[in-house]
Amino acid sequence: MCILLICRYTVSVAAAAGLQDDSFDGVVVISDNAERLQGDSLSNIYSAISSHKKIDKSESDVVVLMCSGVPSSRLIYCPTGPVTRDYDDVRSFQEAAVRAVKRALSAGCRRPLLVGLNHERFSLSARVTILGGLDALYTPLEIRESCPDRACKADQVGILLPGLKDADPEVKILRALTVGRTVYKDIGGSDPERTAPPAVADYVTEIFKSTCIKVNVISDEAVLEQEYPLLAAVNRASKVVPRHHARLIFLEYVGEGSIDSTLMLVGKGVTYDTGGADLKVGGCMAGMSRDKCGAAFVAGFFQTLSMLKPKGIKVIGAMCMVRNSIGSDCYVSDEIITSRAGVRVRIGNTDAEGRMAMGDVLCHMKEKAANEVNPQIFTIATLTGHVIRAYSEAYSAVVPNGPAKEKGIPELLSKSGEKSGEPFEISTLRREDYALHAAKSEYADCIQANTKPSTMTNRGHQTPAAFLAMASGIAQHGCDSSAPLPYSHLDIAGSSGSFPQPPTGAPLVAMAHAYLLDRPLQA
Repeated sequence: MCILLICRYTVSVAAAAGLQDDSFDGVVVISDNAERLQGDSLSNIYSAISSHKKIDKSESDVVVLMCSGVPSSRLIYCPTGPVTRDYDDVRSFQEAAVRAVKRALSAGCRRPLLVGLNHERFSLSARVTILGGLDALYTPLEIRESCPDRACKADQVGILLPGLKDADPEVKILRALTVGRTVYKDIGGSDPERTAPPAVADYVTEIFKSTCIKVNVISDEAVLEQEYPLLAAVNRASKVVPRHHARLIFLEYVGEGSIDSTLMLVGKGVTYDTGGADLKVGGCMAGMSRDKCGAAFVAGFFQTLSMLKPKGIKVIGAMCMVRNSIGSDCYVSDEIITSRAGVRVRIGNTDAEGRMAMGDVLCHMKEKAANEVNPQIFTIATLTGHVIRAYSEAYSAVVPNGPAKEKGIPELLSKSGEKSGEPFEISTLRREDYALHAAKSEYADCIQANTKPSTMTNRGHQTPAAFLAMASGIAQHGCDSSAPLPYSHLDIAGSSGSFPQPPTGAPLVAMAHAYLLDRPLQA
């Protein structure tokens, strides 16, 4: 039996012995076509659904049926709808599973058994189905802490994967991905006081205590100002409120065996974004507690690493936790701040604080990369509204530099995202992106941002990647360099989810598929 550790509450997750396992009190089945359920192991389910279709052929939504031979004689069935058209993808299975589990809970299930079925078009449909079902069981951190009677939506969850002789390895993966998503949601979705920078540092320190993850928290303001001056500028207005003081959280995982790749992850962790001196007005500030999902991704990814322990890979992460407050000491437009890389940055808009929070940390990663094996550097951030305008709320954007393109990183993420139900769109860095941030006078070396919102800026989600490359010095490590560094910026402003619903966890599963799940795992 596997246990999902979620803060101090647990939900038991086990591979079921079979469809008749009486440890459970209902069976949840997802399929695009009930005919797929014919066969010895699922014949009772097929019969029940076939009988139902005689009186209701719509197959438009989830139904609860009496079914002999399954726990509590309770069957929850949800059709996915069509999945074979040009534009269909595996997310239909995830979405159906979420609806089905929510219906199971409303029907009184406390111990649902989730059945994962593979589809010839989607190699990971069973995994995506189960992850969707487990996703529906998430309870927000504040509810778990303040309302213990509402902490767990279910007492136990079973997993049945017909055709898989040994389900335990798959259950281990499902558990690690789900707990990783839970950590992401806890940090990304909680309110700006519960997850103020010091509180996030405490949370992360606690969850990785006695694990294989090394944690280093930098809280000394003198160190932040000396080594990370761009982040320190954003932090200035928060210094008068101790509970809002910035924290820089470094995480490290080193797998067993010979290391062949090093991932270096920098996550934006703006715990609340007022816009600073360029204040958000007209109701635009609501939801800005979600501006920390990049850092939340980093923590969640390391939670998954700590449980799977993949061999041969090293991962270094940084969570840039800071609040963009307004006050008499806040940074303002026209200031010129010298970055860690020695680049003189003129501030154009204090509401472009995410790139400030990450820029010097990205430079630090650049410096460390010189001593790492096959380094691949990423910034992950809920950075722009433009990415939502460009691709809608469902998609992450990957913006690679030249070496990352040559290494095939955008295609790798696109492929893994398509398979795992967390799709990426590939964007391209162009000369116009660098031109926008080029200095307009000799006072500064580059401009942090223009004065317009990203949604009103041409190429509004691509240009920040150019700034990050320029301010950090990574721009000097392109294809024409003797020491090229693959760097990719991931904008997850849309894919991380819509406030006030819980964050989605994207792109944690896609990144795990790209870099972790094909590796041997430590026992």
